Amino acid sequence: MSAHVHLCLVLHNHQPIGNFDGVFEQAYQDSYRPFLDVFEPYDKLQISLHTSGPLMMWLAERHPEYLDRLRLLVEAGRIEIVGGPQYEPILTMLPSRDRIGQIEAYGRWLERHLGSTPAGMWTPERVWESTLTRDVADAGIRYTVLDDYHFRAAGVDENQLTGYFITEDDGRLLRIFPGSEHLRYTIPFQPVQATIDYCRSVAERAPGAVLTFGDDGEKFGTWPDTKVHVYERGWLKSLFNALTENASWLHSVALGEAINRTAPVGKIYLPDCSYREMTEWSLPTESQIMLDDVTHTLDAHERWDDLKTFVRGGYWRNFKSKYEETNEMYARMMHVSRRLADAESAGIDAGQLAVIRDHLYRGQCNCPYWHGAFGGIYLPHLRNAVYQHLITADNLLSKLTGELSGAVQATADDYDFDGLQEVRLSNDKLCVWVAPGRGGRIYELDVREISHNLLATLQRRSESYHQKVLAGPNVDGENVASIHDRVVFKQADLDQRLQYDRYPRKSLMDHFYDVDTDLESVARGEAMERGDFVELPFEAKLRRGSDRVQVQMRREGNAWGIPIVLTKAVTMVSGSDALEITYLLENLPQDRDLHFAIEMNFAGLPSGADDRYFSDQDGQQLGQLGEKLDLEHASQLSLSDRWLGIDVSMKLDRPSGIWAFPVETVSQSEAGFELVHQSVCVQPHWLVRGDAEGRWHAKIELAASCESHAETVNEEQVIQL
Repeated sequence: MSAHVHLCLVLHNHQPIGNFDGVFEQAYQDSYRPFLDVFEPYDKLQISLHTSGPLMMWLAERHPEYLDRLRLLVEAGRIEIVGGPQYEPILTMLPSRDRIGQIEAYGRWLERHLGSTPAGMWTPERVWESTLTRDVADAGIRYTVLDDYHFRAAGVDENQLTGYFITEDDGRLLRIFPGSEHLRYTIPFQPVQATIDYCRSVAERAPGAVLTFGDDGEKFGTWPDTKVHVYERGWLKSLFNALTENASWLHSVALGEAINRTAPVGKIYLPDCSYREMTEWSLPTESQIMLDDVTHTLDAHERWDDLKTFVRGGYWRNFKSKYEETNEMYARMMHVSRRLADAESAGIDAGQLAVIRDHLYRGQCNCPYWHGAFGGIYLPHLRNAVYQHLITADNLLSKLTGELSGAVQATADDYDFDGLQEVRLSNDKLCVWVAPGRGGRIYELDVREISHNLLATLQRRSESYHQKVLAGPNVDGENVASIHDRVVFKQADLDQRLQYDRYPRKSLMDHFYDVDTDLESVARGEAMERGDFVELPFEAKLRRGSDRVQVQMRREGNAWGIPIVLTKAVTMVSGSDALEITYLLENLPQDRDLHFAIEMNFAGLPSGADDRYFSDQDGQQLGQLGEKLDLEHASQLSLSDRWLGIDVSMKLDRPSGIWAFPVETVSQSEAGFELVHQSVCVQPHWLVRGDAEGRWHAKIELAASCESHAETVNEEQVIQL
């Protein structure tokens, strides 16, 4: 057989739910449109193209001419449209009903708009578990692309990765193409000839082989420095010229055509896996650093090429344990999914449920559920968008079931899958989620009118890449590089902004500090904790009245070794946009002061804008939300966001000192390392001393009132899309 090879170029274009419109537009101008401009004249070349649902729907609305061009290329057999789950979820975190539903929904959309029913699927982030095979096949998909890393993890030698394989689960078959890691690092970062030489070496070694490049389309123009490299300096045109000039032996074909031309290499069962970098990112920080050290140490070992096949990182699902906030978002999503399934089983009209299902699917978009080289969970606007859709879906379900008819409800269940019971209080204004077993904290606070979770916060954590931050920038600005190798600071002095929290940034976190503790030590996360109330369990009781519900929590703990009983209660009244929070401390000493603080956190209220500000009980503005406050003898503090249309006020029946400060993280993104505003922390604090009976009490009214003109995602907006 003559030396020839088939090359499948598979592009994955994606923008997540909640990303800024300007980011979509910039990526269109820098990547998606110019790629077609260069590709169209090369009429002998085929590619496979996956465009995620959020991006494709945006293109249909903002640039319908792009879809017209795609349709012509599809009809000409130049582009194969690759499908997948509609809103780019990690499939392994979804129940089967949602996996199949998302894939089928996007297939129908592509058929309507591009006249193409996809037979192939892009697997989001190439996160794979064998049990996906059945659901993917049942959704009508015949083949997908993973990484060659998955196959090497199964013990397949790299020289055997010369085509696609068949896998099976419960009698369902699926073809899987191994995407080449080698090609991911040569395209487009090395000279075109490096790619051609590699393909030729494979053709000579394994005539008739199939090589697959599957990676982000944003590498062609959107990633840092690539626009100049790929288009202005002509790298992409040079690639297409080279593929055309070598077409006698190097056949550029779509995935479906490769299946038509070649037989499968064999059968395989792949382990739970993702691409190499993702498995590393999912590890705990300490393990990630250790793995990096070990691999660098062994890199020069004579047997390293043989050994590295068996050295790999972690498992995607562990992002739900690495980041508590990921698990909270996941659990909220699962709660909505179960409610929707129950409503469907109860026979509620399918048309009414369609809009709810679309919101649920949007809330499953994967990007804020994990973190690696991209912002991920560190990007507040992505977290807020997911919660917005999940809360909207929940609101619509509650409306259908009559829950929003004015009643107030209290339920208890293990909502976040930690083996402990949580409490959910809800009326037509608010939905509050309390964890008695985790310090009696409030971990979600939904404002229904604007579908906003005021506790979509993020804890400041140590990350492995913080070592790079401490080492400083390394980019000279001359050469294009993979985002995995760049160290760029988007702000100065980021190494001085690394701060870590011992506890999650939630509300009703009860602290006992030293008397001389100040704002700066608390803001830096360095204040000594002298009590044991922040995370240890409280006993809980639910009380239900005709127009109100209450969760009361009690803990016999200690501070400075002094036995103290702390009782706190959260009361919700029907039709009210406020919570009544009461505290009672007992067994306090009468001869000394104890420094007691109640931590509150509020997310989704950005800093750096004059229309987002603090104000006092007289309505006097005290500065932007990104500023620090150290108030004395205060009885009220409000946080206002005029763009979001919300005022969050905290009224105290016992004047206190109030600390307020921004919670900011140093995180990694495509463009470099950046400082991100995550939330505003507010802590009323008192020097408490027992009365004649050793008691002290306080009451807080926490209200979240919305302007009537506040914008939110609504039913009509989703239907229009």
